[in-house]
Parts: sequence; structure tokens; C-alpha cells
Amino acid sequence: MITNNIVEEINSLPIEAQQQAFDFIAFLKTRYHASKNIIKSSKKNRLRDTSFIGMWEDRKDIQDTTSWVRQLRSSEWERN
Repeated sequence: MITNNIVEEINSLPIEAQQQAFDFIAFLKTRYHASKNIIKSSKKNRLRDTSFIGMWEDRKDIQDTTSWVRQLRSSEWERN
């Protein structure tokens, strides 16, 4: 029923406005098609499965990350 109403509404428009409606529909299709691909690819490539995660796990100087960052910041900020 809603599809029939949309078709009737578009058909009641001047030709130029009908073309604009079709252009807008094409724009929406490409926009939402692209967002579906982004969602699918983000599900495939989980961050925890990348080689980036855990790349510093063997470093002895970064066992306590909070203290390491705190020390790094204080050493950088005291250079004035």
C-alpha cells in the first residue's frame, strides 16, 4: 500500500521533480549500500585479531601501562 502511494506521489510531480526524486533514490541506494559494506568489513576485521594487539606484550618496561604512561608524560612535560 505504501509503495502505491509513493508511486502516485511521484507521478503527480512535474517531470523535472520526478527526475530529482529518482536521483535522490539513486543517492540513497549508493549511500546505504556503502554503509552495509562498511559494517560487513568491520565485522570481518576485528581489532583483537590483528597483529597490532599484543605487539608489545614481551616488553618488560611496559608491564604496568598506567605507570609507564604516567612516567612518560611527566618526563615530557618537565622538559620546559
